[in-house]
Amino acid sequence: MKAIIIYESTHHGNTRKLVDAVAGKYGIETAAVEEVSGTDLSDYDLIGVASGVAFGKFYEASERFVEESLPEGKTVFFLYTCGNDTGKYANSVRARAEAKGCRVAGTYGCRGFDTFGPFRLIGGIAKGHPTQEEIDGAVRFYGSLIASISQ
Repeated sequence: MKAIIIYESTHHGNTRKLVDAVAGKYGIETAAVEEVSGTDLSDYDLIGVASGVAFGKFYEASERFVEESLPEGKTVFFLYTCGNDTGKYANSVRARAEAKGCRVAGTYGCRGFDTFGPFRLIGGIAKGHPTQEEIDGAVRFYGSLIASISQ
């Protein structure tokens, strides 16, 4: 199975920690979202989109990637980090992917150190996140996801 994770990790590298751990364990390709916009990804069987969260959804470039560059009909998954997880932050990208006929295989999100906007004034929230346990959780998530797809 040919897989890639397209990521956007800007502020503290929280999301990149998840992406690097998954890619390191499973040997899959990764690319920053700004590197692949408009690139043909039709050869990939599985496409992950990983992002930090701002204003209740994935970062804008990640949202735009799903809207404009995600190939139709692919199997996709989502990873994200955020200051305080509501479990709803992937809803927008999920809806965009499903509108393109993509099958969403799963979503994994966890907390990440956040100093965006007013959080900067108090030194940030979710200090120390993602933890090693949360990073390992992303690796386990991917492992179970590919196991279920392969069946």
